[in-house]
Parts: sequence; structure tokens; C-alpha cells
Amino acid sequence: MSPGTSFGEKRRLLQLETLYDLAVSLHAHRPEQELVDELLERVCVVLDPAAAVAVTRDAYGAARAVASVGWGETSLDGHGLLRETLWRELLAAGESLARHNGVYAGRDYRELVAVPLSGRGVFLGYLVVFDKEERGGDTAGFSDGDRRFLDSVAALAGVALDSARQVQDLEVEREKLEEENRALKDRLAARLGDHQIVAHTAAMQQVLERVERVAPRAVSVVVRGESGTGKELIAKLLHLLSGRRGPLVAVNCAALPESLLESELFGIERGVATGVEERRGKFELAHEGTLFLDEIGDLEMSVQVKLLRALQEREIVRVGGERPLAIDVRLVAATHRDLEALVAEGTFREDLYYRLKGVEVALPALRERREDIPHLVRRFVQDFAEREGLEAAHFDSGALALLMAHDFPGNVRELQNIVEAALSLADSRVDVELLHSLLRSGEELGAGPEALDLGAMERRHIARVLKMTGGNKSQAAELLGVDRRTLQRRGF
Repeated sequence: MSPGTSFGEKRRLLQLETLYDLAVSLHAHRPEQELVDELLERVCVVLDPAAAVAVTRDAYGAARAVASVGWGETSLDGHGLLRETLWRELLAAGESLARHNGVYAGRDYRELVAVPLSGRGVFLGYLVVFDKEERGGDTAGFSDGDRRFLDSVAALAGVALDSARQVQDLEVEREKLEEENRALKDRLAARLGDHQIVAHTAAMQQVLERVERVAPRAVSVVVRGESGTGKELIAKLLHLLSGRRGPLVAVNCAALPESLLESELFGIERGVATGVEERRGKFELAHEGTLFLDEIGDLEMSVQVKLLRALQEREIVRVGGERPLAIDVRLVAATHRDLEALVAEGTFREDLYYRLKGVEVALPALRERREDIPHLVRRFVQDFAEREGLEAAHFDSGALALLMAHDFPGNVRELQNIVEAALSLADSRVDVELLHSLLRSGEELGAGPEALDLGAMERRHIARVLKMTGGNKSQAAELLGVDRRTLQRRGF
């Protein structure tokens, strides 16, 4: 700034600099009281009022933040400031006001300028400056330039306050959702009991997100996955999250012959054959609930026809009966077979296929979510120990490495069986030798002779876990169930 710059030019430059600084400062995510304090402080630096006050209110008209200068030790009441006549005048005008020779909040003034603070058309509060003091030889009094500056400040402050409240509302909503999510997970954990779902990998988390999204809807769901991946557990979760009042009823279509499956699903009337009593079928038992048909791909064609009719008409007829019975059932079907190939072969009805396939949930094989294995092992150890009344045995890092390398054609069910067998044979520690004997031979690992090098396998496993934790050795040690010093002794 040159020496010949006039005081007025200096003041205008100060106003511009203040507006810029204020724009940057107010848009930082801070508590509302801090924003109001800084707003008033910067306004006073530029306008030199004898006194100033700012107050904001919430959506219900109650005071949220109050800041004042020039009131000495007096603490101004925000609720009282929002009852001032000046506030009502600002609401009516919707723009800045100037007043002369009056009283505000018990203080006499010669002149005041007041501006409303608003965001998205909603009045959030107001700001007032009183009795400009002389500086630089100017005549005391707020100029048109001062009022324009104050209008600009109010516009910036209104946007900043509105943004801060939106951020706060989002934070409150996030915390609320997190709390509801925790409560929901606790309820689900209690209801799922021993069958809680382990989902630390991205693949399984995506499955659960899909389940949570579709569960409250009435659409049919087809769950696909290899044997042992947990299709029935997903069906149970879909039912629990659906909010339906009726029960979850499960039928394994592959476990019953055609002659029995029809009556099992649709029920049977008394007297159809000698000694036959009336019996309700699974559709009736699942009324207002969920019917889970496992291995739907194994249904005989004649049963497929009746199932299609039941889904289309929302009614069934018992074997040997004539009277249709209305049903309210949400259907979840599961299969490990390629339904599209069955349709192409003509062994599965195309119209039933499209009726079933509302939403598809595909479960990954355990070999595609290996990072879940240590967590699953920990769960199975805990459940088995509690069920059998035993002390929980410890899987050493070499044993875990062996499990991580195994392809598990039987998926989670196979892993659970191996863990429980190992716990039944071990004392307090499951080691590589015991686990290797249960897995039968190194060739079953699906690798060459290198797979038999258990030390190399252990090192590869540790390296994989370290990669998962971003190099955090403490987290890696916790996942592996070993001391951090053990990793150091292994050269990590």
C-alpha cells in the first residue's frame, strides 16, 4: 500500500481483505459458537462500533449462539435478544435496517445497523452494530459502504452457518445410523445365535449390503453358491431383516422324493389314502413369513408346475383337495447348480426361472475370501469350546497358514468340521502336524511339492496378512493370534 493512499481507500481495502479472510474462516467446519464469535470480532475490527451483538436461533426459535462486544460484564440472554422488537422488524423487512436514538437490550444508542443472517431462505439470526466511533478524522456514523460491507458479511455468514448446521445434522444422522446399525447387529447376533455371519472381506460385505437392501422388499430372492457357503444362513438373515410376522420354513428339495415333496410343500387332505390324516404343507406353515427352498434346481418338473402356479396365483391346493387356500409367503430359493443351463436343457421351466429370479445373491467360495478364515476359525473355536465346556485351544500361525492355503471344496462347512475335529484331538494348541493329518496330504492343497514346505507357507501367510493390515505388525499379530515379537523372530 503506497504512502499516499487515503484513509478511505485503506478502509475499503481492509473491508475486502476481511471479506476474503472471513469467507475462508467461516467455511471451516467448526462449532456454531466459534463461528459467531469470529464473525463479530472481524466486523468490529473493520467498522469500529462502540458495541455489537450477534445471535442465532434454531428451527424452533430458541437461541443457539450469542456473542457481544461493548456490554462489559453483562451477559446477554439469547432468548431475550430474539424477543426484541428489532428482530421482528428484521423478519418483516427481510433486509438490513438502520435506526437512530433508541434503546436496545437495556443500552441507549445514537445509531445502529442490523442485518439478518439467513441461509437457503431461512432466517438463522441477526447481527447489530452500534454507534460507530471516530477514526482517521471521519465523521462518526455508519456510511453506505459500511452497510454494504455488513450485508456482504451477513450473506457469507448465513451460508457458512447453514453449511455448518447441515454438516452437524449429517453427523448426528450418521451417529444415529451407526447406533441403529449396532443395535440391529446386536439383535441379529442374538437371533442368529451360533450362526453369526463372518464378513471381513469386501466380497462378503457386498453380499451383506445387498441382503440388507433387498430384505424388506417382497421380491423373491435366489441365493447361489457352492455347497457349504452358507446359503441357508443368508436365507435366515433375509427373513430376520424382512420384518415379516410369520416364521422361516426351510425345505431341502433334493432330500425328498417327488411323491413326498408335493405333499410336503402343499399339504395333504385327510382320506387321500388309507390312514392318511390332514396335514398342512410348508406353504401354509410359512404364511406371512418366508419359505426357503434349498436346492431348487433339483425339483421334478411336475412339482415345478405346481410351484409356479402357487407363486403366480398366491394360493395353493392341497394334495387330494379342491379348495384353494390363499397364502402370503416370501420365497427365497437356493441352488449350487447352473439354472440357466438347466433351462437350456429343458429340465427346469423357463417361466419358473424368471418368476424366482427377482434378485440374485451370489455367495463367494471360501477360497475367494481367504482373509475371513482366521476370523471364522476364531468363531468356531469359541463356539465349540462353549458348547463342549472346554478351554479354547489355540491355533498356531503355522496351522493358520495351512488353513489359509487350503482350497476347501466344502467351503465354510468343511472348515468348521476341520476346526472342530482339531479341537477334539488337541490339548491346548493346534499345530501344523495335527492339522496336516486332518487335511490328509499336501497334494490336496492344490499345489505342487512347494506346498509341503510349511515354513515357506507360514512366511507367505504372514506376508499376506501384513499386506492386509498395511504393514501394521500389531494388527497382523492380532489377526494371526501371535505375539508381535514372533513376527520379528520370523524376520518381519
